[in-house]
Amino acid sequence: MTTQGAIRTGTAGWVFAPWRGTFFPDGLVQKKELAYASSRLGSIEINATFRANQKPDSFTKWAGEARDGFVFSIKGPQLVTHIKRLKNCEQELANFFASGPLALGAKLGPFIWQLPPHVGYNRDVLGAFLKLLPRTSADYVALASKADARLKSTPFLTTDGVGPIRHAIEMRNASFDVPEVNALLAEHNVARVIADTAENPSRELTADFAYCRLQGPIAGDGYQKADIADWASTVKTWANAGKDVFAYFVHEDKLHAPANAIALRQAAGISLPGD
Repeated sequence: MTTQGAIRTGTAGWVFAPWRGTFFPDGLVQKKELAYASSRLGSIEINATFRANQKPDSFTKWAGEARDGFVFSIKGPQLVTHIKRLKNCEQELANFFASGPLALGAKLGPFIWQLPPHVGYNRDVLGAFLKLLPRTSADYVALASKADARLKSTPFLTTDGVGPIRHAIEMRNASFDVPEVNALLAEHNVARVIADTAENPSRELTADFAYCRLQGPIAGDGYQKADIADWASTVKTWANAGKDVFAYFVHEDKLHAPANAIALRQAAGISLPGD
């Protein structure tokens, strides 16, 4: 019997001034915004990790502020995706993984690797990068144990409560739009990010979970009720097939991203205490 997958909807980050008084209640102090957001959403992308490695204390703090059952996804560092462009990056990965994500414990969700639009497909480079990515807690610790002095903090290697180690990758260059890329991702159980744009409308899954960074459907118009209903049908189909689903509303129309995430969650039949 197939185990029902979990559906989690959310946003990229939780600090956004225009959400104060729209998504966040008037008068809510900033230090309580993450706790409130986690009461209405199923997951949030941590974007601070893209700019620089964070400290274990930060991950511990975020985990403590979010409700039970909530998970974070973590954006991989630009040092790996934009500067090294996935090449010869084992040491950078070791430092990143040792920097504290494991401190999230049971609230650790997927890692999301976002490539810049100008980086094209190279099978050898992508294949070597995918092989480096840890898929078990033991693999994670083995790689993170290679952290060097550039980390500037004690490596955090405790895996208490940590679930599956998952990775998703967003490729924004047309050269990746070939069948062999999806086959390579499937071989390593890495999710190809579903963007829901006119340029990238595909909803093909390459892993045992789905990772969506929903940016469409049409620039300027935002998500309408029919769009939400369509996506609710899709994510429920995936969940019924046993796949966990992570769906984030990002970039365009950020003002309404929390409302869209809540609408999709509710349309998919998922309720939280705040409903």
